Formats: sequence, structure tokens, C-alpha cells
Amino acid sequence: MSGIQGAGTYPGPGDTSDLKYPLGTRLREALTEDRFHQLFGSEELEPERPVERRFPRLCGLWRLRARSCSRTGAWRLLLALLPPLHWLPHYRWRAWLLGDAVAGVTVGIVHVPQGMAFALLTSVPPVFGLYTSFFPVLIYSLLGTGRHLSTGTFAILSLMTGSAVERLVPEPLVGNLSGIEREQLDAQRVGVAAAVAFGSGALMLGMFALQLGILSTFLSEPVVKALTSGAALHVLVSQLPSLLGLSLPRQIGCFSLFKTLAGVLTALPRSNPAELTISALSLALLVPVKELNVRFRDRLPTPIPGEVVMVLLASVLCFTSSLDTRYNVQIVGLLPGGLPQPLLPNLAELPRILADSLPIALVTFAVSASLASIYADKYSYTIDSNQELLAHGASNLISSLFSCFPNSATLATTSLLVDAGGKTQLAGLFSCIVVLSVLLWLGPFFYYLPKAVLACINISSMRQMFFQMQELPQLWRISHMDFAVWMVTWVAVVTLSVDLGLAVGVVFSMMTVVCRTQRVQCLALGQAEGTELYRPLKGSHKLLQVPGLCILSYPTPLYFGTRGQFRRNLEWHLGLEEGGTETSKPDGPTVAVAEPVRVVVLDFSGVTFADAAGAREVVQLASRCRDARIHLLLAQCNASVLGMLTRAGLLDRVTPDQLFVSVQDAAAHALGSLLRGQ
Repeated sequence: MSGIQGAGTYPGPGDTSDLKYPLGTRLREALTEDRFHQLFGSEELEPERPVERRFPRLCGLWRLRARSCSRTGAWRLLLALLPPLHWLPHYRWRAWLLGDAVAGVTVGIVHVPQGMAFALLTSVPPVFGLYTSFFPVLIYSLLGTGRHLSTGTFAILSLMTGSAVERLVPEPLVGNLSGIEREQLDAQRVGVAAAVAFGSGALMLGMFALQLGILSTFLSEPVVKALTSGAALHVLVSQLPSLLGLSLPRQIGCFSLFKTLAGVLTALPRSNPAELTISALSLALLVPVKELNVRFRDRLPTPIPGEVVMVLLASVLCFTSSLDTRYNVQIVGLLPGGLPQPLLPNLAELPRILADSLPIALVTFAVSASLASIYADKYSYTIDSNQELLAHGASNLISSLFSCFPNSATLATTSLLVDAGGKTQLAGLFSCIVVLSVLLWLGPFFYYLPKAVLACINISSMRQMFFQMQELPQLWRISHMDFAVWMVTWVAVVTLSVDLGLAVGVVFSMMTVVCRTQRVQCLALGQAEGTELYRPLKGSHKLLQVPGLCILSYPTPLYFGTRGQFRRNLEWHLGLEEGGTETSKPDGPTVAVAEPVRVVVLDFSGVTFADAAGAREVVQLASRCRDARIHLLLAQCNASVLGMLTRAGLLDRVTPDQLFVSVQDAAAHALGSLLRGQ
């Protein structure tokens, strides 16, 4: 066994050795955990870390708030909560101001028709979409850390909110409502939508208080993309009645997509030819313009505002041709001027909308955080996920006081802002100026805008989400498991609903992680000759193996779900199963053990954590090895796993000299024991 360094003359724990050249010296000392602590002064393992050390960021934030009663403390708190105080003093006015102004105005112009369109998707009057395109954008500009992020109305959230609104305030069975009855119905629906925004904002602020920004990682990329792609199909189907001029009740709950399709096909003979023509012409303009903006992104000084052009043309056509009176074309009508009065949402609705607020809060944060991270990586700056929770939580909660519905960052307007030259959050203020001018002065110009045009804007805005399905072949080549997560989530969203589909996707994604940890096998390691490197024996015939010595690596967490697999694998490798020398591999045929194992080295470098059940399994293994006269050595346990094993009573079965800092040290010690016949 010439490949093991220092095997011939192994020094004892008390002997001196040369530690300067551990790979080249013949007398390298095999370091146990205790010996390593003596030589390099590592801290002793603590039974449990204090709360402050486990959650340093949370405790630091609360200490900062506790000291904020002083003038210095208050300033530090403002610096922590208001990002503009950091970036505004370093703002490059000459280089960035023009780009932020052009990008902000461009996005603001797009916000106007999109806000009104997404308001109809939320089942509230169009003007409330303009409110949602103003107040949340203003608040995020003051609190957000995403320099290139554009917030406002989002089709997916509007669809989810609209389902809650239709469930709690359904359309009356009586077909025609008087003006007063329609106003009362709209007021109730606006109150429910604002209550949903209030609830989701309160949930995100609670997550910020607990510093739970890490929760966004539970919504994996396949889940988010499948969710948005499936929801885009829901948006398309839900807008078909408006495209065709049909008055159909909105379907909610499971299988709502198929119910809507069935209703549209049944009522197709009653469609309005005028609105159908307007829809066809609108899509014929909007879709090519969006394709041109994508293909010639680098050549165009600013994207072509196809939505604005379509709104102006349709409004002029409807006004000059009196389409609303002659052909019964549904129009937007009068937009109330000015800003709404602040009004606290009906808190009595909160218990009923909590089940809707939670998925909306999760989707808001997951989509916004992922978009912010993409552009932060692209332009080399960092975002604070917990500060993003504060920004989006505050923008939803505060804007709900002004009758706004849930909002978040959007992919379409964010990419538009970047393409138009936006550099910082200051672009959001210019966007607010455009929307405010519409609310104060330009609202009457949208009186004759056909609602069918808004439905076409909704559909055309889903273009990027539909194209996410083009990534499926590449995802299949990279990971079959992620492909399965994508497809399960998408099918659940389409067939059930957006809320239930999200829950199914998250649960299935977590299940795949658990299943992958349970399918991992123990790997038998051998040494590459002439080195101290150990690699799996499977598939290699050039690795050295010492008779009577078994080196095993267990590359997965050891918890209640994997303890059974761990026990079966160790029993097979060590011959501890009942029945003598004949043993059966967990997933293979019966084989015979060539020579009994005298020393076993367990490489725990891949065990990232262990729970009480897993720790007790290791302790039981140590007892069985001692009874079978097998010398057990543990190598490379991290501090948390070693602490868990110690608390479970491992040191009652093994001595500290059996715990090593690396596989190489444990193998050298094991070889020395075998050569001395111990």
C-alpha cells in the first residue's frame, strides 16, 4: 500500500511532527479533532449558539432600533431604511438624469393604458389601475433597493385579486343594474381589492420584521416561470369575452379556465362584430410593434409605445364614429379627476381574504426579488432582500389606503425602463409625474376608449410569459427533475387555479428535494496511488483498497427521512446484517463479503446537518460496530453535526481519538492500526 503517506512510521498523538508540508513529509501527524484544537487554537464546541450569534442581522437591526432614540441612532435608522440617502449623494446628475427622465416618462406613458387594462382584470373600474400605477411606484422609489426595477400593476396579481373579488362580491344574477347599483357594486369590489392589498402588505411587513427574506428561495425558478406561464393562459382566456363583446359572468375556482372556454364557445353566436373588429385591429398593431421593439432593441433610441398609439387611435375612432351608441361598444367612460381620499380598508374582510393575501404576498416578493437580482447581477450592485420586503410591503399597505389593489415589479415595464436608459430609482418619480398628469388633467381624453382595446393590451403584455415555454427543451437537457417541477406546476395552475397551482408547485418542489436526499447511496472510497486523494471505487479500477479497511462517504443530510437508508447502506457495506457473511445490497442481488471489515472510516463532509433521529442512528451504529469488533472512525464532521452527535451520546461509545479532521488523517491512522494488528 505504497500510496498512503506516512503509513510506515506513524507518530503517536504526543510525538512531534512536521506540519509545514503535510502532503510531502513522511512523518505527517494524523490530526484528530482534539489535536487540531490544541495545535491551532480552535474554539471548543458550544452546546448551542446564543440567539444573537444565530441571527446576527436580526439582532443587529433590533439593536439599531433600540438606539434610535438618540439623534445619531435616528440617523442610522434612516440610513438603514431609506436607500436614497445612500445613493442620492453619489448621483451623477449630468450622466444619469436625462436617461432617468426619458425612461421614467416612457414607462409612465405605458403605465396609463396598462393600469386601466389590469384594473378590468381585477374587476374594479379603470381609474383604480391609475391609482395603483402612481402610489406604489412613488413609495418603492423611496424604499426599494432595485435601481432598475419598475413596479406597478401586474397581470398575475390582478388575476389572483380579481378571483378573490369575484368570489366575495359576485356579479348579481340580474342582468342590467342601475347607475346607483353599479356604483355600490364597484365600491364593494374596490374595498375587497384594497383589503387584499392591505393584507398582503401587512404579511410582507411581518416577514420584514422577522427578517424572512430568505423565504423567497422556496419559490424556485421552475416554479415561478411555470406559475407565470400558466397564469398568462388564464389571463388570455379571461379576456376572450371582452374581445368578443360578450357579457359573461367571470368563472372562479378550480377548472375556471375550461368553464370560461365553454361559456365563450356557447355564447359565440352572440358576439359583437364591432368589438371583434376592434380587437382584431388592436392585436394586429400591438403584437408586431412588440416584436419590433424586441428585435431592434439596440437600434431604437426608445421603444415604440404601441399601447399609447392604439389607445389614441381607438379613442378617436370611437368618438368620431359613435361606436358606443350605434354598435353598443363598451367604453371606459368618465375617469374621476384628482387623487382619492385616504380610506382605511374594511378590516372585517381580512379573515376572509387571508387565504388570498398569503399567495399574493409570496408571488409579489418572489417575482420582484428575482427581477431585482437579475438586473443587480447584470449591472454589478447588490440588493437587500429584507429591504425589498419592507419596500413592497409598505407600497402595498400604504397604497391600499388610497383604494389601490396589489402591485409588484413587472418584467415588461422593467425591461422597458432598462432599454430606455434608466439608471436609478429616480426614473420612478418621472413615471409618477406622467400618471399624475393623467389623473389631474388628461383623464377626460380616455372617455371613449373601448374596453376591448384594454383587453388586447392585457393579452399582448403576456408575450414574454408565453415565450418562457421555449426554455423547456433546454431545461429537459439540464435537469429532468426541474423539468418535472415546471410541468407539474404549470398543469396545476392551468387546471386548478393560480393559488392552488402555486401551492402544488411549492410542495412538489420540496418533495423532489427530499426524494433526492433519500436516493443517495454510501460511496466506498479508494486511494489514488501516490497521493492522499480518495475517490469513489465505483467505475474505477486504478484505486487502491486495503483489505479489512472500509472508507465510506455519505453525501447527504442525516435526518429522520434518510436514517433508514443510512442504516441499510452501512449494514450492507460492513456486513452487520443478520445471516452471517451473506448480505444483500439494498438495490441489488445477494453477494458475499470477501473479508470481514476491521476498520471503517465514515466521511461526513457531505452531511450538512443532522437531526436527533439521525444522530441517534450514528450512536447506535457506533454501539453495533463496537460489539462486532469493528473500529469506527469519523472524519470531517462540521461543527453543528459534531455537536449534535455529542449531545446524542456519541462520546459514550467512541473516544475523542476516533474523530479526525479529514479522511486522509483517519485513513492513515486506520492503516497504522491494521499494520500493528490492533
